[in-house]
Amino acid sequence: MKIGLVQLNSQDNIAENLDQASSWIVQAAQQGADLIALPEVMHLRVGPVLAERYLQTAEPIPGPITQRFGQLARQLSVHLLLGSIGETSGDARKIYNTSVLLGPQGQMIARYRKVHLFDVRVDAQTGDRESDRYLPGDELVTADTSFGKLGLSICYDLRFPELYRAMAIQGARVVFVPANFTHATGTAHWMTLLRARAIENNLFIVAPAQCGDFPQGFQAFGHSVVIDPWGKVLCEMDDKPGATVVEIDLSQVSRVRAMLPALEQRRPDVYAKWISTGV
Repeated sequence: MKIGLVQLNSQDNIAENLDQASSWIVQAAQQGADLIALPEVMHLRVGPVLAERYLQTAEPIPGPITQRFGQLARQLSVHLLLGSIGETSGDARKIYNTSVLLGPQGQMIARYRKVHLFDVRVDAQTGDRESDRYLPGDELVTADTSFGKLGLSICYDLRFPELYRAMAIQGARVVFVPANFTHATGTAHWMTLLRARAIENNLFIVAPAQCGDFPQGFQAFGHSVVIDPWGKVLCEMDDKPGATVVEIDLSQVSRVRAMLPALEQRRPDVYAKWISTGV
């Protein structure tokens, strides 16, 4: 299976962002990618100080963006992971941060609403309160495809290992982590967390990311990666927009799980006692 990673520096012009994403998708498809993954907020990156723009530009799913990229997926005969776009909700003041997996016929295979919201203040330059503009999702999402079962997550979810363990237990062999990681937290934690999620669950991690500066002072880390079930980094992009393609061997998941059967050796009976007492 060939995975295409698209790294973006999305700005405040949705039309330009989508045109650039489409161009990189075509380039990845020309390199033989079977599945192409894009980063979080692929359509619009405006930052917390302009949160109203997210509300104004959110759309239903399915909607114009998913229809446009569904047509492109069908034209190129590839799977597409739209890392995330703003999805309307029943709340007039908040929306969902939603990832969509499209099939090679342009059909929507899965939709995942970001569960864990980035309400964090690292320092004066690094922080956000996503719950001011987003509603959290409440469903774990895996999708059955011709490649096997795939798992969906978004950015800050990466810091919650329970989510990834649950997807592994459900049979996921590849999990996507489209992101808009800050430069400060990315430098310190990005690769460590991604490798940990791959190693502890013996699966592939595919993490397409936003990169570069945005006028409000936010700087995204970039460094989109694919990591194998042994924790080996198969490819890593730099901090510039672009597309790359890497081939993965899905049978490696079974081989590593046979060598290190940690998933079979779990003790949920013991863990439940600790969790129930809040320890």
